[in-house]
Amino acid sequence: MRNSILNKQFRYTYWNASAVLAGINLLVFFLVNSNIYIRNYPLTYWLGLSRVFMVNFHAFWQFLTYMFVHQTFAHLFFNMLALVMFGLALERKIGSNEFLVFYLVCGLVSGAVSYLVYALTGTNILLYGASGAIYGLLFLFAVVFPDARLLLFFFIPMRAPVAVLVFALICVFEEIFMQTGVASLTHLAGMFVAWLYCLIRFRVSPVAIWKNSLRR
Repeated sequence: MRNSILNKQFRYTYWNASAVLAGINLLVFFLVNSNIYIRNYPLTYWLGLSRVFMVNFHAFWQFLTYMFVHQTFAHLFFNMLALVMFGLALERKIGSNEFLVFYLVCGLVSGAVSYLVYALTGTNILLYGASGAIYGLLFLFAVVFPDARLLLFFFIPMRAPVAVLVFALICVFEEIFMQTGVASLTHLAGMFVAWLYCLIRFRVSPVAIWKNSLRR
């Protein structure tokens, strides 16, 4: 099968995109916590993903910027910990350019899906955080390294594909039965985008890879 623009591979390079992303997240964290206001609105409202701001100010940049916004240090810390844990290994394997495109696509599309659902349901929330892209990284990590073992919640060992399934089920449960304030829909969307990315761009089936791995 001939390559198309959707699956033409980048030339392999490594320039530590994970560190660059972490640095941008850290910088934005300090900015949004520096009491900066624009037109009487805090910076978080300009950079986070808000349906009201999108309509009133045509703030289309928010589909990109929301994934770099964290208001609490704990939120930032755990997302950046996951970026380091999964991102460094993936970036070395697939190259920095591919890694960066994958990360941004997962973040952008998962944010857009969340925005669409919130708009259709009349939900008005401020969405922010890198979790959509991070859950995409977790999914891809399990595809690229299906035999890797992860410590779920830092103490339960399990293989990466099983961990993905557990996290997906938790997100579904939270979205249906709980009002936790966590954007579980965005997390699920990040995994779904990663699955499509694997099928379309990498031409691999995550399910087939996981079945072969779990049989061994």
